[in-house]
Amino acid sequence: MYTMNDDDSLPPQRAAVLAFLRGELMAGRSPSLAEVAAAFGFASRNAARKHVQALVADGLLEQVRGRMRGLRLPGGAAGLLPLAVLGRVAAGPPVGADIGLDRQLWLDPRMFSLRPNYLLQVEGDSMVDDGILDGDLVGVHRTPEARDGQTVVARVDGELTIKRLQRGARRIRLLPRNPAHAPIEVRAGQDFAIEGLFCGLVRRG
Repeated sequence: MYTMNDDDSLPPQRAAVLAFLRGELMAGRSPSLAEVAAAFGFASRNAARKHVQALVADGLLEQVRGRMRGLRLPGGAAGLLPLAVLGRVAAGPPVGADIGLDRQLWLDPRMFSLRPNYLLQVEGDSMVDDGILDGDLVGVHRTPEARDGQTVVARVDGELTIKRLQRGARRIRLLPRNPAHAPIEVRAGQDFAIEGLFCGLVRRG
């Protein structure tokens, strides 16, 4: 069986397919067989399937059963951390989370201040003064605890938002970092929970 460092032992075309798939998977895309065939000029998907099946058998790729685009990199790939994009988070009024977006990125954990458990895609501009922009992917370290002044992902009435936390003696506020947006006042008895801490972001060009 090949290992992650045995690319030189592969036939040249299979090594090229592996390099292509690694690049796509590390960018959060899982190509279909048709897309692999198109990228290499194969006459049919069968040729792409043979390469993919061989790479899976050699342990260079993993196949998730029951998924049309179920390829992924082996867990130890180059020290990278697999992070699922689990939905959206509002930088503005709270929005519902589309949990289960079928995407995964492989990222260097050193990009983040804390080890993230998952990623959320930002929607809105309320955090621009903190450098968090619409469309960014934010890393979230899952925890129910946060200190005053930390940037958190919070659930308010079942919906998610990213804001700075302000804890007072008698109230909690979620502060935007854009003067065009108003703070969110958390009322007594309202459904509210800290889902996690913001620990860094990925901005895709």
